Amino acid sequence: RMGSATSLSSAGINTRLQELVRLFKERTERVKEKLIDSDVTSDDESPVASPAAAPLLAPGGELKGDKPSRDDHYCEMLCCTFKYRPWLDRLKSYKFPSSIDPLTNLMYVLWLFFVVMAWNWNCWLIPVRWAFPYQTPANIHYWLLVDYLCDLIYLLDILIFQTRLQFVQGGDIITDKKAMKENYLRSQRFKMDVLCLLPLDFFYFKVGVNPLLRFPRCLKYMAFFEFNNRLEAILTKAYIYRVIRTTAYLLYSLHVNSCLYYWASAYEGLGSTTWVYDGEGNSYIRCYYWAVKTLITIGGLPDPKTLFEIVFQLLNYFTGVFAFSVMIGQMRDVVGAATAGQTYYRSCMDSTIKYMNFYKIPRTVQNRVKTWYEYTWHSQGMLDESELLVQLPDKMRLDIAIDVNYNIVSKVALFQGCDRQMIFDMLKRLRSVVYLPNDYVCKKGEIGREMYIIQAGQVQVLGGPDGKSVLVTLKAGSVFGEISLLAAGGGNRRTANVVAHGFANLFILEKKDLNEILVHYPESQKLLRKKAKKMLKSNNKTKEEKGGPGDALIIPPRADTPKLFKAALAATGRVGGKGALGRLRWRLKELRAMQE
Repeated sequence: RMGSATSLSSAGINTRLQELVRLFKERTERVKEKLIDSDVTSDDESPVASPAAAPLLAPGGELKGDKPSRDDHYCEMLCCTFKYRPWLDRLKSYKFPSSIDPLTNLMYVLWLFFVVMAWNWNCWLIPVRWAFPYQTPANIHYWLLVDYLCDLIYLLDILIFQTRLQFVQGGDIITDKKAMKENYLRSQRFKMDVLCLLPLDFFYFKVGVNPLLRFPRCLKYMAFFEFNNRLEAILTKAYIYRVIRTTAYLLYSLHVNSCLYYWASAYEGLGSTTWVYDGEGNSYIRCYYWAVKTLITIGGLPDPKTLFEIVFQLLNYFTGVFAFSVMIGQMRDVVGAATAGQTYYRSCMDSTIKYMNFYKIPRTVQNRVKTWYEYTWHSQGMLDESELLVQLPDKMRLDIAIDVNYNIVSKVALFQGCDRQMIFDMLKRLRSVVYLPNDYVCKKGEIGREMYIIQAGQVQVLGGPDGKSVLVTLKAGSVFGEISLLAAGGGNRRTANVVAHGFANLFILEKKDLNEILVHYPESQKLLRKKAKKMLKSNNKTKEEKGGPGDALIIPPRADTPKLFKAALAATGRVGGKGALGRLRWRLKELRAMQE
């Protein structure tokens, strides 16, 4: 019995081993197919489940593997179940950063937004509550609630955020907690923050809830200007925000003037004269309308009657003229800065048109030049990318070039295996050029001094007997002309015509730039020479295998001598070889020897 049990267990082990071997063989075959055919999908690679790995059933009939772990949490929504992490756990696990980079941290910009909102509440609502009868004993607790919420935001900004801001000292970025805190305490920002939180609210117990006691809260203007700088740095169209901000300046000046007008009317007595507010309608809207007409100097206002009214109106006129002129000048600067590129483009185009008209350039050429200007400006937003990049340090230019061009250049077969730093240096030498539809990028037979990389658009390679048949169409990411960079001994002539099919934006690498780079990378230079020779040999073999009428020779072979002419020469030779025919025969022998 023991022998039979042993034989059964050994048979089971052998069967299991054979099953594993079969599974490994199938997996190996699938990997081979994957290597041979890259189009095999990932579904073909899914491993077959092993019999020993079958899921075990729990006593209740459920799969053990289907039970969620204790740390997993599920949320049922409609007919689906989503795995999620409780928000309370996420909140508990969050750690506030010990230091904050004020230039790049978006969380800090978001916090500045809340600080600026609290500052705007004080700047806009304190004059309204002081002048207009909108703050009453019935709603005073709502005003105080929002007031102290804004004070809390001010306090958190001082205690949590400002003491964690990194700063630069001697070229080093300081992230030490103590140093950051001391830097804030010594700054002008800290003095203004403390001043804006003066506890004048205690005077409420003596004089009542007077909104003017909260006027120091408006002194936190430095947070407003810092928020403007940070927001403009992350916006793609910052000029839109500048226009909105300048408009807000104008609206705020009208807002303050309307509050002053209602205060002056209440001081003189509502409806006491024709100049003051008569107390009818919406008081804020009516006073704001008066402020607009006064500051913009529209006119049509009733004449002031008393000395107080005359002085108030004169101050309004002077302030209105000054404020309105400042707003117009600032708006002009904002719009001018936003359209500076467009203005430069127009000036360049106008100068070019004037030049072409002066030299009477044909109209067809002028139209193509105008089309180039239009397409280049609308596709790139500038006429020359190098003008923008030349202002940046060399390291930043390299970073931008890597992000834009490295994926394309690294796929060029000629440069694979070369020094990585050499390719980086080469990226900085690429030059962007726009070709119009049907423009010749290069022509057959001309000397090749550039390599082309298609950034956008398509180009067509032309050939055939008439030189107009489309052999192949190259799309974005394709490279051509790379052999011309290293070919020597006449091998760098273009072998076909290349024409832009539609608008095409190409990167160009010139031969002289590559030679200047290869001086510092001798190993890469040797490798490129070898690859160029192999490519030239393969191209020549392909041409020899094709043959046919398409392989036109530059110097055709010499035609054979006619048989009748040979017979005449032979007869002349038998006569004696003298005379004109004899000399011609001798000349023919000499030419034949030279041909051999």
